[in-house]
Amino acid sequence: MIRCVIVDDKPLAIDILSDYISKVPYLSLEASTTNPLEALEIVLAGKVDLVFLDIQMPQLNGIQFMKITQGKCKVILTTAYSEYAFDGFENDAIDYVLKPISFERFYKAVQKAQHYFNSLSVPLPKEASSGVRENDFIFVKTDYKLVKINTSDILYVEGMQNYVTIYALSEKIVSLQNIKKMEEQLPKKEFLRVHKSYIVAVKKIDSIERSRIYIRDVIIPLGDVYRDDFYKAIEVK
Repeated sequence: MIRCVIVDDKPLAIDILSDYISKVPYLSLEASTTNPLEALEIVLAGKVDLVFLDIQMPQLNGIQFMKITQGKCKVILTTAYSEYAFDGFENDAIDYVLKPISFERFYKAVQKAQHYFNSLSVPLPKEASSGVRENDFIFVKTDYKLVKINTSDILYVEGMQNYVTIYALSEKIVSLQNIKKMEEQLPKKEFLRVHKSYIVAVKKIDSIERSRIYIRDVIIPLGDVYRDDFYKAIEVK
């Protein structure tokens, strides 16, 4: 069950979302309020999984709310203003839904949330050597959805400010996150940071020449800061 809170300064908007939530069996409405500060206390107390959050509110707007909560809950932004979409996804919103909200569009958003929470509960298989094996897949956010990528398909990752481009065997995926977050998400034994802007899949390396790593027809620079750790990880003296 996904525990929800609605935060909106318009009572009519709260009524509509409350009705929609009541129709979805895996959602549980824990609270609704026109006061974002009241909702903030609920979130920080760890009593909620998902917030339906308006952006334009007195005292505290939706983007400020997300920055304060720092990922303690997931957020679906519900707003009449399209210009905040980038800020919303920059702060890790699951979806950005424009008012007036139809039930169909609402349901599409909560399916994304369900997909996200289900991905967190996937049990990891045990290994005799280390106790737990790292995931053989990851979920990344692209556009308005979470995309599953098998880590065995990834060749390398290139960072570009607040974006990363994931180069896989048959596709290229752009995700709104920085390369440090991507590095934390990937299995550490299989992927190495080799440059401030690059992560490589060790098994996909074809050759290494001085400060250049070759994967297929791509040349990836090996940064001086990462050189020693890289050679130590691949056990080259």
